[in-house]
Amino acid sequence: MRVVIQRVSSASVRVEGEITGSISGGLMILLGVEDADTKEDADWLCKKIVGMRIFRDEEDKMNKSIIDVDGAVLLVSQFTLHASTKKGNRPSFIKAARPDKAIPLYEYVRDQFTLLLGKPCECGVFGAMMEVSLVNDGPVTICMDSKNKE
Repeated sequence: MRVVIQRVSSASVRVEGEITGSISGGLMILLGVEDADTKEDADWLCKKIVGMRIFRDEEDKMNKSIIDVDGAVLLVSQFTLHASTKKGNRPSFIKAARPDKAIPLYEYVRDQFTLLLGKPCECGVFGAMMEVSLVNDGPVTICMDSKNKE
């Protein structure tokens, strides 16, 4: 799994003119699932993200986790995170998992964030054309890959 995590002061996702998920502060997470991913990848990512100290403390240092600041998560599926650009000018998405594999793992990640944070995880709509809006706080943007554990 690959994720792009953005610390935000606000974020929302809209599908066909309707807002499907919105947060006032926390993390907006783009999630890409590949064929080789498992629940163990999801567990590692969710625990790592929830424990990351990327929010400001009283001394303006990144020293607090999303739990410490009672932040929210907006999770958006993003198969294009697995784009391969090695050959030609048209990206290949061959490593991205098909919906029959990706949807259950996406839903599992959503449920893990809900469990770990003690509040519902806001979401986009898997496979839909979405309009994502956000105000990046910092800006703080972090990329992670569960296969590389980084």
